[in-house]
Amino acid sequence: MPMRQHAETSKNQKSSQQTNADIQPAKGKLGIMIPGMGAVATTFVAGVEAIRKGFAKPIGSLTQMGTIRLGKRTDARSPKISEFLPLAGLKDLVFTGWDIFEDDMYTAASKAGVLEGELLKKVKPFLSSIKPRKAVFDHHYVKKLDGSNVKKGKNKMDLAEQVRADIQEFKKSSGASRLVMIWCGSTEIFLTQTAAHQSVKAFEKALTRNDESIAPSMIYAYAALMESVPFANGAPNLTVDLPVMQALSRQNNAPICGKDFKTGQTLIKTILAPGFKARMLGLNGWFSTNILGNRDGEVLEDPGSFKTKEESKLSVLEHILQPELYPELYGHFTHKVRINYYPPRGDNKEGWDNIDIFGWLGYPMQIKVDFLCRDSILAAPIVLDLVLFLDLAKRSSELRGLGIQEWLSFYFKSPMTAPGLYPEHDLFIQSMKLKNTLRHLKGEELITHLGLEYYD
Repeated sequence: MPMRQHAETSKNQKSSQQTNADIQPAKGKLGIMIPGMGAVATTFVAGVEAIRKGFAKPIGSLTQMGTIRLGKRTDARSPKISEFLPLAGLKDLVFTGWDIFEDDMYTAASKAGVLEGELLKKVKPFLSSIKPRKAVFDHHYVKKLDGSNVKKGKNKMDLAEQVRADIQEFKKSSGASRLVMIWCGSTEIFLTQTAAHQSVKAFEKALTRNDESIAPSMIYAYAALMESVPFANGAPNLTVDLPVMQALSRQNNAPICGKDFKTGQTLIKTILAPGFKARMLGLNGWFSTNILGNRDGEVLEDPGSFKTKEESKLSVLEHILQPELYPELYGHFTHKVRINYYPPRGDNKEGWDNIDIFGWLGYPMQIKVDFLCRDSILAAPIVLDLVLFLDLAKRSSELRGLGIQEWLSFYFKSPMTAPGLYPEHDLFIQSMKLKNTLRHLKGEELITHLGLEYYD
């Protein structure tokens, strides 16, 4: 295509995008509802309050610190994302949550041991005011935990109605004009789709029958979507990877995304593996082991919960490296993942990776990575970005009826996609997908990085 014609096509495309853009303003308060008020949730909420009061910076948050390039490199237009889009401001966020333990957020944060006491003291009045609602919980799905702050009901439909009542009450009492729910609870046992998950009618009938294929996280998701509230799944649970949830999401204009926050070891994999493939370096094996001592580690001691996490972690390399396209490089590699509960480590997880690669003429090489990360510190900004972006999607005429928000894959170990479509795990492609979606919403030209126009 001649360069002039290309420019005209781009101009027409941009004009078309501008015509279609329709994003409602972020007026009023945004209510954040969190099932699971443990280390991740309390680190997130404490962090938001600390940032609002000027005690800290929102490091790791794309919505707060990231910029977005618009147009050509020579245009020098790179506004902050928060200035480019009508996102909710941190001052407008209000919070509630559910937990099986009765601890308020200050007590829960103190027990989690992620944040230093001095910082927590500065936000104690605010955190102490957030007390957990009684949770939907069943020991069958998370065998390593038990607590007394639990809802009771005649069946799972009754429990779902109680969560819907909580949502309605919180919206009224907090004065929030909009709501988002994000799962920060534990990893449930491994489940697969059944007939109960195929339609709204089948799911509701299964709720009244107390069907075992319906886990607590699904009850929260159902309640949120029935109330037209966007839902993000931060754990590897099946939760919204179901036809019924996707149907409710589209039907009620309640965007969904998931699953499993991409924090420590998997974050590193989605950075390194694309580099190996880009340079056509082969892989013989990747051995990963983790030690962590927080509640997440305790839950994963149960084989059923570990199976759910393992499935999430193992899928990453296969999708990035595409062994079916490069059988000589990636057709026979060994991928092992181990997670060990080690209480002294607390929330400071350590991930060891031994990577056996090979290069020119098949000569072997090794890479060893020891990542001493803070799991909740990496997760908290993800939670912030997701709730703000889901709220944006809810206010966007183009996104709210789509159901799955694949453009948010950047934040997840196992990104949701349309049925039959393989997930994109490459962090850099995910980043491009996210930013191009934001450009598209505002009628800006998409960035391809072709670069030929500079040399015409």
